[in-house]
Amino acid sequence: MAWRIAGTYVASCSCNLICPCPVDGPPTSEDGECRGVGVFHITDGNLDDTDLSGVDVGLVNYWPSNLTAGNWKLGIVVDDSASDEQANALERIFKGDAGGAFAEFAGLTDEWLGMERAGVTFSDGDRPSGSIGDSSWTFEPLAGPEGGTQTAVKNAAFGFANEYRVGRAPGKMSALGIEFDAIYGETADYEFASEQPEGAAPGRG
Repeated sequence: MAWRIAGTYVASCSCNLICPCPVDGPPTSEDGECRGVGVFHITDGNLDDTDLSGVDVGLVNYWPSNLTAGNWKLGIVVDDSASDEQANALERIFKGDAGGAFAEFAGLTDEWLGMERAGVTFSDGDRPSGSIGDSSWTFEPLAGPEGGTQTAVKNAAFGFANEYRVGRAPGKMSALGIEFDAIYGETADYEFASEQPEGAAPGRG
C-alpha cells in the first residue's frame, strides 16, 4: 500500500507563543495541555489508485503533556466535497493504518476521535487561513529582524515540515469534541508519504 500527500497546511493551537510541542516541551496553555486544529490542503496526493488531489482535510489534536508522554487524542474532518472513497483513504493515512509517517503517531495515540465530514477550507498566501465547520482562523506571522522576513522554526524534533513559519492564529475552535481558544499559529508546505525520507517530518526525533 503506497500513499503520498503534498501541499500546504495552516494550524492553530491553545499554546502561548511559541508552542513548544515540536521540541517535546510541555504545552504552555493555561491548563498545561495542547489542543489544536490544522487544515492540510492536498495539492497532489494519492493512496494507491485513489486520487486525493484538491482535497482539504482538518486534523484535530489533544496532547495532555509533552508529545513523547503519549495519551494523545487525534481525529480528522474531511471536506464535504470529497468522495467517500477519498475520505476513507485519508482516515487510513492519518490514523496510521496505511503505514508510513503517521503510523509513528499510532503508538502515542490513546484515542482516535474518528473521521467526520463538514466544510473544510484553506486559503493560501502570506497569511493563509483555514476553517473546519464553524471554526476559522487566519495566520498572523511574527516579523523577523529584517523588513519582509518572518520568524521560522527549522529542524524541530517533531513537526509537520522541516521548516515552518510561526505566529498567531487566534480564534474560538470546536471540532470533534475538542474546544479551545486558539493563540499560536504555524504554516508551511509539507510532504508526507508511506516511505518518508530519513530526517523528514512528521515525528522525526
